[in-house]
Formats: sequence, structure tokens, C-alpha cells
Amino acid sequence: MSIEISGRRLANVDSPLFAKLLAVTPALAAKDATLWGSEAQAEAAIRLNWIDLPASSQALLPQLADLKSWADTTGLTHVILAGMGGSSLAPEVISKTFKKPLTVVDTTDPDQIKVAIPADLKNSVVVVGSKSGSTVETASHKALFEKLFSDAGLRPADHIVIVTDPGSPLDQASRAQGLRVVNADPNVGGRYSALSAFGLVPAALIGVDVERLLADARSAAATFTSPTSAAVNLATAIFEAGEQIVAFSDHGSATPGLSDWIEQLIAESTGKNQRGRLPIAIESLSSAVTGAHYLVSLTSGDKADAVVTGSLGEQFILWEWVTALLGVALEVDPFNQPNVTEAKERTNAILAKWATGDVATLTPAFEDENVQVFSASQAPTLAGQFADFFSHDSHYVAIMAYLARGIDDEIAKSRELIAKKSSRGTTFGWGPRFLHSTGQFHKGGQHNGAFIQITGENANDIAIPGREFTFHTLLMAQALGDGEALADRNFPLIRIHLKNRSAGIAAILAALS
Repeated sequence: MSIEISGRRLANVDSPLFAKLLAVTPALAAKDATLWGSEAQAEAAIRLNWIDLPASSQALLPQLADLKSWADTTGLTHVILAGMGGSSLAPEVISKTFKKPLTVVDTTDPDQIKVAIPADLKNSVVVVGSKSGSTVETASHKALFEKLFSDAGLRPADHIVIVTDPGSPLDQASRAQGLRVVNADPNVGGRYSALSAFGLVPAALIGVDVERLLADARSAAATFTSPTSAAVNLATAIFEAGEQIVAFSDHGSATPGLSDWIEQLIAESTGKNQRGRLPIAIESLSSAVTGAHYLVSLTSGDKADAVVTGSLGEQFILWEWVTALLGVALEVDPFNQPNVTEAKERTNAILAKWATGDVATLTPAFEDENVQVFSASQAPTLAGQFADFFSHDSHYVAIMAYLARGIDDEIAKSRELIAKKSSRGTTFGWGPRFLHSTGQFHKGGQHNGAFIQITGENANDIAIPGREFTFHTLLMAQALGDGEALADRNFPLIRIHLKNRSAGIAAILAALS
């Protein structure tokens, strides 16, 4: 299979931008760190090895084969991945594409975490992926699974695999514990790491042919400096379309879930300096996006501005190139993520306050038996609260659901309902994972969004070993910390807290219908 692009709004190959981007492709292939300007040069210099991954990751193949053999020999057939952002999104797409089971833990919601823990752990292997180990979600997952294995009379070293940068705190601590460690290339950022150890270790453990992924990516990358470069065409078309919003549909495609991976890649890479492109993963080509947008289908469709088909390895490397070239066109650093760090700092500040007993009492603007609404509106109904919220001017609406993916999935229907009701492009993200994705765009991109937070009570809570707070507490701190960051920018913001999750979700959907 090879990358093929078609559609009604592809690039004008005679445009100055097409010529400019085509001219820089040899420099990008050579990992020229100056392409994004002097301010980005230092960061780019240590983030460009993703260019080489289709070839350089072949060196991992013997280690991956040994890892798979160990898992098969010891009966570790249930693979669990603990990671955030690129460390989890790429492996999830790989598992869906190749129809291999993989349990992904990319949340701090204790209800979702509980479901991910098997009743019998003896056949489980947990892959913990983090560049440094400092990501609070993944560090908490690691501590939890270590305790679970120990409590079950199992040695964590027989069931945990670490993927991290060489010499990182996580690398050093894990080796001291006797855990199996696979080092990733430290000069690759998380969202560009699909073809690194972060993507390939879980892929190998679930039985995917990783050599095929790499071979396909190599073949595609070899075409990106040619005059017919798909990467240049798409980057030019997306930029020159002029629309802030780019919608992606992978419904019915051979690469299910790829839209979510692309969403993170583009949003976190381009959303800064109050510019960027906001990707929206839509349910199907017929789903409402609304507002001016550029529509990309990953399977087919006459309605699409661009149709992009290819194998998963080809798609991974293609969109990484497209994103890097969009960074050139937008004049932004596609490798930093300053506002992701901001979200982490605000979460830590709230947790520190709560640890001293400094917990503010919040008064809802509206409350009934199912929900509490925190907003500036005095409307006496949930529908009225939404009406007042939509009266604010914005270019897009972001739904941020700090709930349990796989349990509270009905809430995802709110995306299309709100798109239709508000006539604005509407994104949906599961918290806290969107903080490593569109969360960067919310604060760093164009300041024209309106934000809906959805939080809820948990049926369960789980202690985090070595911490003074639980997963529910961490989840709420992440939501409120991000809410503070949005409120400080004077964005329209409403938080709906579900006292009863199922009934509260039903009430939201009814109010939006």
C-alpha cells in the first residue's frame, strides 16, 4: 500500500507556499534545526530524531523479539499500557488497526482505572511509558500496579516493562528495582514517538509486526522530498485553506482511532503564540462540524476536502511531516508545549493547598438532584445555563469530560449536539488526557474558544501509593487547575459536576437536544 491523496481542496502546486515548503524538505530530512526560527532552534535540535525512526528503530527489533518471547514463555498474555499523550495514543491506534487487544490506562479517573485492573494479575504485563517518569498520571499508575502485583504475591519485576529515556530518573530507579527497561531515543518528543520504543514495545507485546510498520514508514518518507510530496501538499492545503479548524474522520477506515492521534499531534504542535490549527476528531463524515473548517477523510468521501489513505506506518510518518511543515508555515515551534507544563503546575499547586486543609467551598449557580453547575449565569434550569453559555462569542467550543472512557461514553454524544446548537466547531476530549493534546491549543492557540468542563462523583476511589491524595482527588485537581488557567484568560467557562453520572449525562443530553 502507498499513501494516496485526493479531494476537492488540495494544494495549488503553483503557490509560493508550496514552493517554499517543498524547498525546505531536504533540510527537514537532514534534521535542520533552524527551520522554525532562532527561538525554536535549541528545542528543535534535540527533537528531530523522529525523522530517522523508520530506519533507526530497526535496531530495536532484536530486543523487541526477546521481550515478546519472554512474555509468551511466561504466559503474559494480557497487555496493559500506562502512559499519557503520545505514549498511549499511538499504541492504541496500533492495537485497533491490527485488531489486537490492549488495555490502555491514560486517565486518573478511578472508575476507569478499576475496570482496567484484571481480577487475576498473574497473566498480565504492564508497560509503563514516560520519557522522564515525572508525568504525575503515569508515575501514579506505576506505583499502583507495583502495589497490586506485590499484594497478589507476584514480583513486579516479572510483570512490568518500562519505556523511558536513557538516564532519566525513571530509567535509573527502574533498573535499580530490577525492572525490564527499554530505552527510547531521547531526541524524540512524545507526540512524535509512534515509531519509537514508546509505540513499538506495546505493539510487539500484543503481537503486531513492527517491522512492517517501519518498512511502510520508510517507503512513504522517501517520497516526501519529491515534487509530488503528499506532506507538502497537505501542509500547504491546510494552511492556505485559512480555516482555524481542521476536522478528521477515520470512520470506516483501515486505521481506526488515527484521528485522535492526529488531533494530539497537530493541536499540541501548532497551538501556540496565539496561532495554530485546531483539529477536531469527528464521528463520521456526515457528523456536524459547523463553522468554517477543512475536512480530511482517512478513508473516502466526496464531501472531504482531502482524502488520505495509506497503511498505519505510512500515516504516522506522513502526519509528523505535515505537522512539522505546518510549523514552518505558521512560524511556530512544533516541538515545545509550554501550556502543558502550566497545567501540571496548577494541579500541583491545588494539591498542595488541599494538603494543608485549604479547600475552598464553591457555590453552584444552579443545582438539582443530578448536577451542579458552576458558571456566571443565574439561569434556573440546565437548558438555560447552556443558553447563556452559548450567548458568549467564540469561534469554537471545547468539551472537556473528566469522566471514565469506556463507562461514561454516552457523554461523547454531546459533541455533535453542541456543534449543531451553537453552530460552532466543537471538540470533545477526555480529561486529563486532552491536557496533553488540545489542552495546549486552548491556552496557546487563538484565544477564541469557549469551554465546558464536565466532572463527576466517582463510584470508586483508589489510593495512590506513596501519595497523600487519591486518584479522584488528583482528577479533580487537574480539572480545577485547568479551569483556573482558562478563567485567568477570561474565556467563557462553565463546569457541570455530575452528582449522579448516568442521570447527569442523560440530563445534559436532554438539555442539548
